[in-house]
Amino acid sequence: MLSSTAKNLYWMGRYLQRAKTTARLIEATQRMALQSRGKEAEGVVAIFGMEDEFRQSQSQEGQMQGQRQGHRLADLVDFLAFDETNPSSIVSSIGSARRNAREERNNITVDVWESLNGLWLELSGKLRGDRATLDRGALIESVKKQAVMIVGAAQVTLLRDEAWNFMQLGAFLERGDNTARILDVKYHRLMPDGSPQAENLDYFAWSELLACIGAVRTYRRIYRSSLDPRKIAELMMLRRDVPRSVHHCLWMVDASMRELADAYGTRGEADRLAGELHARIRYARIEQIYDIGLHRFLGGIRESLATLSDEIGRQFLLD
Repeated sequence: MLSSTAKNLYWMGRYLQRAKTTARLIEATQRMALQSRGKEAEGVVAIFGMEDEFRQSQSQEGQMQGQRQGHRLADLVDFLAFDETNPSSIVSSIGSARRNAREERNNITVDVWESLNGLWLELSGKLRGDRATLDRGALIESVKKQAVMIVGAAQVTLLRDEAWNFMQLGAFLERGDNTARILDVKYHRLMPDGSPQAENLDYFAWSELLACIGAVRTYRRIYRSSLDPRKIAELMMLRRDVPRSVHHCLWMVDASMRELADAYGTRGEADRLAGELHARIRYARIEQIYDIGLHRFLGGIRESLATLSDEIGRQFLLD
């Protein structure tokens, strides 16, 4: 497979996953705004590492009018969902995924292309209209549902070849990084000392942390107990049977790398890094992680994911 083809499919998977994650985060943030005192904006942009960009947009707006809580939340939604200058926004991610897919029409099915193209046409059409009358909540919900449909179309129609494996590789790398970021930022905003125990647990806030990965009911099925910070961290990091956990994502990354190694007949540094990272999370125990420090452990995972991404670029994508 040409490196340019592999690159398009890899980034198509990443951008679609990024759009879904952003939509979930926005929904959770809006729900939290009904219960808290309006500090959600800083936490959400910290997940994407875009605090400076958001503050700059706020300072420019603040020159014209006061910073009210409702206004700030609306700005956050616009920044994360509809700001085309923000490369992590929903509209930017969907647009980039569509451009990658358009280049690879021969490597994806009609169902995948039409689902993705239809979402882009709906999103861009509504954003060209009057923003004052735009139902932002409904549009974000539509993006989330249709992104799931695109992934579903890929799941049931794509040939399990190199194209599929590069899409999976991109999607699960992005998802694993997103989950690690969400847990790191939100956990330490709720528990600044990183403690595994909370005397006065904010049930709604911890539920929203699980909602960011769609795992509220999953937690109840697995643990059949009240919410516990240690168990939430364990679920989001170490449960391989939870589709958005870090462990599941690294398992799928390693599996995709092994499939590509078999297809190419060679293995490189990226293969070694993928296996090492999967083993690190596979054999980790939650008690050991808290002994190390949750923030430190997650920071190490995120750094290793970034290193793996760079090495995949060098090995396959000629970056």
